[in-house]
Amino acid sequence: MEQRKLGASGPPVSALGLGCMGMSWGYAEGQRNDEESVRIIAEAVGLGVTFFDTSDVYGDGHNERLLGKALAGRRDEVVLATKCGLVVDDLATRAMHRDGRPERVRVAVEASLRRLDTDTIDLLYLHRADPDVPLAETWGAMAGLVEAGKVGRIGLSEVSIAQAAEAHRQHPVAAVQSELSLWTREPLGRAGDELAGLPPAENMVGWCARNDVAFVPFAPLGRGFLTGAYTRTEQFEQSDFRASSPRFQDEALTANGRIVDVVRAVAGRHGATPAQVAIAWTLAQGEHVIPIPGTKNSRYLRENTEAADLRLGDADLAELDGVPVAVGSRY
Repeated sequence: MEQRKLGASGPPVSALGLGCMGMSWGYAEGQRNDEESVRIIAEAVGLGVTFFDTSDVYGDGHNERLLGKALAGRRDEVVLATKCGLVVDDLATRAMHRDGRPERVRVAVEASLRRLDTDTIDLLYLHRADPDVPLAETWGAMAGLVEAGKVGRIGLSEVSIAQAAEAHRQHPVAAVQSELSLWTREPLGRAGDELAGLPPAENMVGWCARNDVAFVPFAPLGRGFLTGAYTRTEQFEQSDFRASSPRFQDEALTANGRIVDVVRAVAGRHGATPAQVAIAWTLAQGEHVIPIPGTKNSRYLRENTEAADLRLGDADLAELDGVPVAVGSRY
């Protein structure tokens, strides 16, 4: 698989990573199968995936333990990313709060190292900035962990350009992670018609490119919607995040079907699947863009990794760029 760089001085990683959250919580939790997930992670390594993404809050530590088990004996073959800055209050409801205090960051990282069964976290993200703690304090604590050798590089998740720039002045930002897909285009300055046409310098993907920072899109498949598999809210089990998401309610799903229609049309011309087109579109947003689609299914894993070889033409990209703005908020 093609390699891309994780920041200005970062290691090369596969152009496509694997987001592991869904193996522990968020989506179809009733179908969770740890043995199968361990096998999928091993299969991903075999297919050339070298970038794996988790967080301490995914299943309140379960996802990190799962990755630690799955990568035992293969740790030096991969780049491992996890996150800090969120604390689970109630596992059943996925209720959580932000905590960016330096002492909390240090405690969280020690716990992550134990669960991941590793001496060093290759990339540590601040999962969400804590409005009650100056970013400089949180970021300083994370930078201290780099100096201590417990963390290789640090990054940010779902932040503004101003926050990213502030952090980057204090200590290099290796990567920014945010949701990006054909129906979530805010990092490109395309949240709505009124934002269309903004120059690269005024959107997060462009800022990352100018500052040699990797941009890591999560949910590049629109949480599964862009595959065309979901058309009714009742398809989700009650505990599934999407069952209560405004964007996955029946009316919104019907309206957003216009987006899938365009993706299917492009896929048909290439003999590809809608999922592959959706991923290829994110890859086409820049050489510094490294999407991390998630899956618990071997067939979909292979389908997703093959998307790294799909090259969309200018006409395809223009058609995809013109899809309607999604109906319904993300959360």
